[in-house]
Amino acid sequence: MSASVLFDVPGPRARRRIRLGTAVGAVLVLALIGVVLWRLNGNGQLDPARWAVLFDPAAGVPQALGRALVRTLQVAVVGMVLATVFGALLAFGRLSDHGWLRGPVGAVVEFFRAVPLLVLIFFCFLFLPQVGVPISAFGALVLGLTLYNMAVLAEIFRAGILSVDRGQREAAFALGMRKSQVMMQILLPQAVRRMLPVLVAQLVVLLKDSSLGFIVGYSELLREARGLVEFFNFRFGNIYTFQLYVGAGLLYILVNVLLSQLAKYVERRTRRSTKAAATAEVELPADVQMGGGGGVLPPR
Repeated sequence: MSASVLFDVPGPRARRRIRLGTAVGAVLVLALIGVVLWRLNGNGQLDPARWAVLFDPAAGVPQALGRALVRTLQVAVVGMVLATVFGALLAFGRLSDHGWLRGPVGAVVEFFRAVPLLVLIFFCFLFLPQVGVPISAFGALVLGLTLYNMAVLAEIFRAGILSVDRGQREAAFALGMRKSQVMMQILLPQAVRRMLPVLVAQLVVLLKDSSLGFIVGYSELLREARGLVEFFNFRFGNIYTFQLYVGAGLLYILVNVLLSQLAKYVERRTRRSTKAAATAEVELPADVQMGGGGGVLPPR
């Protein structure tokens, strides 16, 4: 029986227990979903007429949610780019050989990791204008997301770079490469492939954290859904609340699934290109004859 590094391969009896536990868990989950659907149906929440409001252009719901989704994606994309760039720079600073740089950068990373994101957004929106830095709700939300996520991504980048085999770094230095070349050409490409799932997970968290924009008046997806709920409650009563919030949640899920699929595609492409480069064969010249005891060198 083969064994893995972390645990022994389960035997027949253990596999039967695992299959039984999986079946019981699946039955319990399905039963829970059935109870939830039964209760929702009893309250009339599954009535098709209520869900039709999400697709009725006359009601204005699809247009409002679509515009809010665009504003959410604008915040998320700008925040992702800035957080990734500054996170990489902070990671390089933490890996520096110079203590005068490594210490302050480490303090910055630990500080912004410790401060809650909500506090950062409030600070940017309320304090910066008092010191003469005008900032909009969009800018405050993007800045808060950038400051928090760049600190988290800095640690992800640092851990990914340190996970690369030390021998590759030493071999590159032995070839005469500078530290910047070793970092950009040897370590970083391999580290990005290794930490891509963690990076995507953090970017998904950033996208969901953009919903905190409602506290500074930015009309992102959650705030727009809340505004629609208040409008429809005022006109028709509390009959569309569940449907509107579920519609906004499904848009979040759709974007996150697409982001995850894009990351998987990039990971497959990079893995395929890496394997192709590693297995590429180098053709010897035709006049080089390799024998059992040695080779015949081509004429000079």
